Amino acid sequence: MINKVIENADNAVADIPDGATLMLGGFGLCGIPENCIAALLKKGVRNLTCISNNAGVDDFGIGLLLKQRQVKKMISSYVGENEEFERQLLSGELEVELIPQGTLAERIRAGGAGIPAFFTPAGYGTEVAQGKESREFHGKMYLMETWLKADFAIVKAWKGDTAGNLIYKGTARNFNPMMATAGKITIAEVEELVPAGQLDPNAIHTPGVFVHRIFQGQHYEKRIEQRTVRR
Repeated sequence: MINKVIENADNAVADIPDGATLMLGGFGLCGIPENCIAALLKKGVRNLTCISNNAGVDDFGIGLLLKQRQVKKMISSYVGENEEFERQLLSGELEVELIPQGTLAERIRAGGAGIPAFFTPAGYGTEVAQGKESREFHGKMYLMETWLKADFAIVKAWKGDTAGNLIYKGTARNFNPMMATAGKITIAEVEELVPAGQLDPNAIHTPGVFVHRIFQGQHYEKRIEQRTVRR
């Protein structure tokens, strides 16, 4: 059995160069690879193209990379709660490709499945359609969208084993499974790392064949973007 365990986040991202294209799992602050993002921040790698649903918040997640000007381009579906992301977008400092959320998910899935293009009705007749081929199918217009792939896919799972098999927990699954299939090199950080064979095969969401490096993360904050409570 191949052991894919890496000691820590610093070692896992050590060979990510300037100018790399990264996929980073998560939705808001749920299921984001916190340890790898911190390691990228410390490493100081620059001119990154980041494919992620959004960019976290100003002081956490991908927002930290934006704050240090380490990101050249964001490919995402939501500006959301990140004021720095919004500021860089509106000022032209950051190249941004905003994509309908379902289209983003399907482009990533297509990249992992080896499907170079597909047709979707989302975005037809809007700015999203500019420069894209469109076709009519059964009386409805569709846009052609192309796959997304990355040099490195960085995902976060609840449990994993030394062979790279992963289990996600609840809504933290989000974009992680599809991104794990679409990177040339997939790095997984997990809350709990167990020996191969200890995970229930029927519960595995990402088979280890897609994962190249895995490590057990430390000190997960698991922040909540918006907390509303009764008085």
